[in-house]
Amino acid sequence: MPMRLEKLRHGHTWLTKLRFALAPWMFGFKPPDVIRTISYRPDFFGDAFSDLVQSALRGESPWTVAERELFAGFVSARNQCVF
Repeated sequence: MPMRLEKLRHGHTWLTKLRFALAPWMFGFKPPDVIRTISYRPDFFGDAFSDLVQSALRGESPWTVAERELFAGFVSARNQCVF
């Protein structure tokens, strides 16, 4: 069973909570846990993590963007993750 942190359900700013509340209506699904995590304290974790992911998937590399996306998709599937 996946771990759920209570802070990630109730610890966000009111504006972020509003965005999360509107997401199912706008997009048809609740925000995934990874979005809740990077949105909780973006100055502490979220911004740096997002920059790292962008660099890994879009930065200079001997692999194409498509190959890196395929690797990420494979790892996510192996981890039973929706991403």
